[in-house]
Amino acid sequence: MGFLRALTFSFLCIPIALVSAAEPTSSTPILGLINASQDRSQDHILEFWGYHDYQGSQNYADTLKLRYYNPLNLGDWHGTMRLDTAYTASYGPQQSAQSTGTFSPNNAMLTIWGGQAGWFGNIGARIFAPLSNSGQWLAGPQVSTSFKPANGEKSVISDISPLARYMFGFNPKAPAGSSLPPLTSQLELYPTIGLNLSPSTQIRFWDENGAVYNAAGGGWFVPIDAMVTHRLSKNILFAIGGAKQVVQTYQLYNWSVYGKISLSF
Repeated sequence: MGFLRALTFSFLCIPIALVSAAEPTSSTPILGLINASQDRSQDHILEFWGYHDYQGSQNYADTLKLRYYNPLNLGDWHGTMRLDTAYTASYGPQQSAQSTGTFSPNNAMLTIWGGQAGWFGNIGARIFAPLSNSGQWLAGPQVSTSFKPANGEKSVISDISPLARYMFGFNPKAPAGSSLPPLTSQLELYPTIGLNLSPSTQIRFWDENGAVYNAAGGGWFVPIDAMVTHRLSKNILFAIGGAKQVVQTYQLYNWSVYGKISLSF
């Protein structure tokens, strides 16, 4: 509990540091990197995702996701709103026969983040709503920042964009006659790194899948996650990636492969 209190205190102090950072500091190169947390696209982006996850014991889950990014500009505050919705089909020996292979609503998410000129990073929040008759609502704050090389496209590094999010569960749901799921309390960490393979191709690590600490019951889930993105044109990008757990004292999945098509307009 002492570790969790210290972790929560440190997490809540981060927004104060982000807000108090001055513009000259954020634009001064540090180890060849400059702060780029307030650089954001004003495009609307619609993404179509597909996932194939192996959960162990010959059980699998296929997920279709629709994701939409919308820019937000409120006076001096500039940010992004992201909407997600997902349909999932699970199959394997632990699934009921009537639901095996059938896609059904899984969840919906709303995420908002942003900042002002001169901030060292962004602050935001996410809310997660279950769309089926099982699961629970989740909500929590997030903080993030981003750095890019001062010499621009000449560097192999595209960006370093860490993000931390803490999610709390409430209002659990379960089918009639079933016990309610335990409430979630977890820390999510995304140490995202992008590398340029060519002017239009990148490989990105821990962009889609990050590490998770289960604060409710203890245990870590740490994957290796990599995604290759290729921009066909200004408005079309596609990507393919995969993740494999390397530390799993908190169980989520064994491995995952995924891909997306992204349209900007």
